[in-house]
Amino acid sequence: MDDKNCDFKHHNGVKEKKREIVDDYTIKYHANGKTIWSKGKVIDETPDGYWEWYRLDGTIKRSGYFNMGDPVGDWVTYDSKGQKYKTTNRDKK
Repeated sequence: MDDKNCDFKHHNGVKEKKREIVDDYTIKYHANGKTIWSKGKVIDETPDGYWEWYRLDGTIKRSGYFNMGDPVGDWVTYDSKGQKYKTTNRDKK
């Protein structure tokens, strides 16, 4: 595994999640290194477009869109079974 995909610690001691890039999507993994924690596109180190986050068991936890790092539009939170629980609009008013 090359260095860009390895876990590392930031200067503040927080461990960075294992990550890889597949078909232009950045995929980060839970601490176990096996199950996906999040996936989405990154442009110039900034999240952009549609993103999803997952629980350790693989069920979806949250999804939403970024516009160059800013959360926009409807963000959906899912219950423990992966069913829509609530929607929050993140547009600035």
